[in-house]
Amino acid sequence: MGPEEQYRAYLADGKFMIQRSVSTGAYVFYPRIFIPGTGETDLEWVEASGEGVVHSTTTNRRSPEKGGTFNVSLIDLAEGPRMLSRVVGMASEDVTIGMQVKARIDEIEGIPAVIWEAS
Repeated sequence: MGPEEQYRAYLADGKFMIQRSVSTGAYVFYPRIFIPGTGETDLEWVEASGEGVVHSTTTNRRSPEKGGTFNVSLIDLAEGPRMLSRVVGMASEDVTIGMQVKARIDEIEGIPAVIWEAS
């Protein structure tokens, strides 16, 4: 099973896991087989803290019959990497850069995914 499949399997089990280099302690996201820039392959899976900060955000407007309006946000994880996701539980227009957020696992279009809420 490759790194992406492992990540998705963890999400299906209700766990938000990211990778970390055993030798350097550097965290990596999106799941990979080596660390970009160094080529290190000593990656292990560790549970993410679930803490983050909105780095950027935009609103995607769709008609209600196509799922309605939602935001797409880049989230800086407390561990260092950045991930693309959504902030939920508030109007898309109210999501702001610098906002502290907390992760939870839910489904987007029937697929387990990490989404974020204001903390």
